[in-house]
Amino acid sequence: METVKNRVVIKVGTSTITTETGENNFRTMDKLAQVLSGLANEGYEVILVSSGAIAVGANKMGLQQKPKDLKLKQAAASVGQCELMHLYDKFFSEYGKMVSQILLSGDDVENPVKKQNLRNTFFTLIEHNIIPIVNENDPISTDQIQEENFGDNDTLSAIVAALIDADLLLLLSDIDGLFTDDPNSNPNAELIHVVEKLDDHLLKMGKSTSTSDVGTGGMASKLTAATLASAAGTDMVIANGEDFRNIHRVIEGQDCGTLFLSHKKDEFYLMDYLEKML
Repeated sequence: METVKNRVVIKVGTSTITTETGENNFRTMDKLAQVLSGLANEGYEVILVSSGAIAVGANKMGLQQKPKDLKLKQAAASVGQCELMHLYDKFFSEYGKMVSQILLSGDDVENPVKKQNLRNTFFTLIEHNIIPIVNENDPISTDQIQEENFGDNDTLSAIVAALIDADLLLLLSDIDGLFTDDPNSNPNAELIHVVEKLDDHLLKMGKSTSTSDVGTGGMASKLTAATLASAAGTDMVIANGEDFRNIHRVIEGQDCGTLFLSHKKDEFYLMDYLEKML
């Protein structure tokens, strides 16, 4: 597995930073902060895309399960964003790192002026050794929250990677990578280590392999992210987020998860591509 690394976007799903009961997984968040801070100290430009706002907010509000009502989801996301950033700021500061919050909505990418302002913000934060933490602005944006578009931030992380010309996009999830079949139902399913090019056959294999009920992402959304990242010139890896040593394994080019090789389009326009995909 080849390694391409300098500017790295790392996405963690809801199931990575919460427990099976939906409670905050403080140990996991602390370890994540430690590993990403270490990467930053080694000279990598690290951007974190974090899901979990609705689950974290629902837990803090005392809800017994993930809300289904749109208004309640938005309220939980609003509460959860505060809690998530409080925790991330606490854990990263223990390792000497400053973080920032960037909440995105569709208009931020569609509007050329906002898009350029967004790029400027990312690059300025990176220049000052600040780790941006990104999520969709769920309290005002309903696309992801209704599970129609971004799929637990998988596609959002690919948009961020394309927006800032990232070298690598790493999706950490509750699965080891792309399999030949659903490994939860087929014990003979085999892990695909490298995808040279996404074709119709692989895209049709994109049925969900996620067993989590606290997030929204499945394999289909990850393949959508891979399609976008590849066209933008960003290699993408799907790896299991239960072991954060996988981050180093991927960065070092070890055989870990599934690597999707990039094939940058000569004329890549982000919004044109998104209109075809979403």
